[in-house]
Order: sequence, then C-alpha cells, then structure tokens
Amino acid sequence: MTAPGIAAVISMAEKVYTLKAKVSTENPIAVRPVLDRLFAAGGGKVEESGKDFLIEAKMTGPSARDLNRSVLTALRQGEKRTRLRAEWTSEGVTEKFFDYVPKGRVTAGPSGKVGGA
Repeated sequence: MTAPGIAAVISMAEKVYTLKAKVSTENPIAVRPVLDRLFAAGGGKVEESGKDFLIEAKMTGPSARDLNRSVLTALRQGEKRTRLRAEWTSEGVTEKFFDYVPKGRVTAGPSGKVGGA
C-alpha cells in the first residue's frame, strides 16, 4: 500500500509531452502497425510519406528521454533498421533526439517562442 503523500508525488513526476517526429524505415509495412498501436489509437496523428512517417502526438511519462527510448525500442521490434528524429516538448522546453541520442534542449522565452524571440 502506498503512503497518502506518495501517490501525489508519483503523479507529479509524470509530465505531458507533445511529440513531433519523423520515423524513417526500409520496411514501412512492418512499422505501420507499431505506429498505429503507439499513436493513432490514442488520438495522435500518423502520416505516411514514402518510406517515412510523420508523427504528432501527446504522451505522458517521467522524461523525454524515457519516452523516446520506449518509442524507438517498440519501433525497432517491428523493424530493426528504423530511425527516429524526435522533438519532445513539455512546459516550454523542447528536447531533440536522433535515435537514442539527445541532440539538444531549447527553452521557450517569455513570448512562448523557442529561443525567446
């Protein structure tokens, strides 16, 4: 059983992230069902463009890194040679990833625009 204050702390640790991503693969037929399971069923948008997919979705998790890892791992179970370029945004902070590697973090300024401009 969880102590009364612990449940509130656990739920506060989860953040809502907006994901914008490009998934590239040599086998779109193998990757499509995984994308539908991860995103389309939850109200996300999945658009196919040749061998690429463009994703827009909202996900909840402890960190952008953890969410990115879980998405890429699921995609690679469908097709090993799948690449993920992702931008995860929560609370005015955008974190960028290429596959599992973080590629930068940008904070929006007071105007709400990235870089404060």
